[in-house]
Amino acid sequence: MKIDATDHRILQALKRDAKVSNVQLAQRIDLSPSACLRRVQELEKNGVIRGYRVVTDPEPLGRGFVAYVTVGLSLHTKAAQEGFERAMAVAKEVVECHNIAGPFEYLLRVETQDLASYKRFHTEILGTQAHLNAISTHIVMGTSKDERG
Repeated sequence: MKIDATDHRILQALKRDAKVSNVQLAQRIDLSPSACLRRVQELEKNGVIRGYRVVTDPEPLGRGFVAYVTVGLSLHTKAAQEGFERAMAVAKEVVECHNIAGPFEYLLRVETQDLASYKRFHTEILGTQAHLNAISTHIVMGTSKDERG
């Protein structure tokens, strides 16, 4: 599917407000409601729009401590990576797990209540993983831009 300028405008508008009605979306991007709906459905059908989600504020949910954690494994086999990924999939503190290129194998976004609960996660969950070679924690002190959808 070729994405044109109108599709990009639709996507930007939906990133800002995915709850917008089709009529309002059509007005914002200067299309008829039927043409707008057709384009959104086509973007969904072709997997460009994979879903809609709620973006929450972690603080009131008791997850105000946010850290990005890089993880290195000592064994680089498929089984070692799959085992690590399975463990991170069930760790409630891990909200993102990315396999990355570079000196580390993984980048995690970890959200916990506070530093003490992060330390528990670091010791009892992350620190018990097989083939763990290196952990580096980067604590988020503030966020000036966040466009994750």
